[in-house]
Amino acid sequence: MKPRITLITLAVDDLERAVHFYRDGLGLPTEGVVGQQFEHGAVAFFDLALGLRLALWPRASLAHDSGLPLGPRSATECCLAHNLATREEVDGVMAQAKDAGGLIVKPAQDTFWGGYAGYFQDPDGHLWEVAFNPQMLPG
Repeated sequence: MKPRITLITLAVDDLERAVHFYRDGLGLPTEGVVGQQFEHGAVAFFDLALGLRLALWPRASLAHDSGLPLGPRSATECCLAHNLATREEVDGVMAQAKDAGGLIVKPAQDTFWGGYAGYFQDPDGHLWEVAFNPQMLPG
């Protein structure tokens, strides 16, 4: 397997609400919901950096497609991270997430590893870390 991820799919309870949060609240570019003509096909894709895409897909559709039973949500199973170049940018993204309806789980603060980071959850409970890490500055 080549060490490359091209798509991250987040399972959501309410696709329209999730699209509103990521498109209108966080400003991620998308064509909106596609595939509505197919049972279990409605999905929204968002273009990220370097060819990476984020997909939002109803939880029931992902369970159906994978053949796994629909289980309970858990915010601590996975965390997406957004690394920024300054502490001020971290504060700005945290405020943007809150204004969009996200839940601030841990306000941004100095970290033990010499950076600055905070956590928020999207409306479906997905956990995001927003960080300034001087050892991993974005390009």
